[in-house]
Amino acid sequence: MDEIYYSFIIPVYNRPDEIKELLDSFKNLEGNLNYEVVIVEDGSSIKADEVANSYNEDLNIAYFYKENSGPGDSRNYGMRHAKGNYFIILDSDVILPSNYLMEVNNFLSKAYYDCFGGPDAAHHSFSNLQKAINFAMTSFITTGGIRGGKQQIEDFQPRSFNMGLSKKAFLETGGFGKIHPGEDPDLSLRLLKLGFKTTLIDKAFVFHKRRISWSKFYKQVNKFGMVRPILNQWHPASKSITYWLPTLFAFGLVMACALSLLGIMLPIYLYAFYFSIAFILALFSSKNLVVAVLALVAILVQFFGYGYGFIRSTFNLVVLKKQPEKAFPHLFFR
Repeated sequence: MDEIYYSFIIPVYNRPDEIKELLDSFKNLEGNLNYEVVIVEDGSSIKADEVANSYNEDLNIAYFYKENSGPGDSRNYGMRHAKGNYFIILDSDVILPSNYLMEVNNFLSKAYYDCFGGPDAAHHSFSNLQKAINFAMTSFITTGGIRGGKQQIEDFQPRSFNMGLSKKAFLETGGFGKIHPGEDPDLSLRLLKLGFKTTLIDKAFVFHKRRISWSKFYKQVNKFGMVRPILNQWHPASKSITYWLPTLFAFGLVMACALSLLGIMLPIYLYAFYFSIAFILALFSSKNLVVAVLALVAILVQFFGYGYGFIRSTFNLVVLKKQPEKAFPHLFFR
């Protein structure tokens, strides 16, 4: 294996403050490894060029501005213009722990993979809402599932807030597609079809500071639900009953509430038990009562948002036989 030269690929859209916080964390990276930071401004009206330029003495930064074409295409643009032979793709709303790059390099030096993903975590400075949503997105008892894992997982499907990709893999796949969200699992599945191995590096986590509100969170997970049947149609081998669980959970909760009005209490007791376990886990992980309570709301928003998006998309694609681009044009960049 040739010596790895890393290029961090970071698309940004109207978020100069996020870029500043992320670049500050780069200054604290441990080790003496070669890397560059490639920032791709995706048609922003509030540019981050001045912020990027202010770090030129401390970091090796390449800044590009392009017309708006979505995060996937912006990542592809950055990889085409990068100097490295291994790309690490980050969202602009993450913060790197000081040991991040050392963990990645140590892992790849011992067991090389052409693609990896890493978990996300909540930083102590995050708001209670951000911590609660982070719990809902990463916990093993929610749809976070595997993303919150602590073990190496073969054929892991990375997410582009924290994803590594070799130059060879990028060139053979062509990178990300036009769908968003969903461009990262689509790329992961195409990589697997071409014989590339993917993995989870559990120690290479990032602090994911989601710019979020309840309405934005619902919109996000609703889109995740809509995208999954499209991916199942494109990649039939990826179909799994687990993708139905949020829909079944939401429907079951509604039925449990209705049955409780008729005096049938067992179903609602089972849901109460589940939420009790979720509350205890959230309280244990956050050590914050407010976060634990908000986490229960986040789980409800997550399951109902994802579940509704999933069943709506399934109905349009399977029953009505619509083409994804026509049924959900807002999920595709031209």
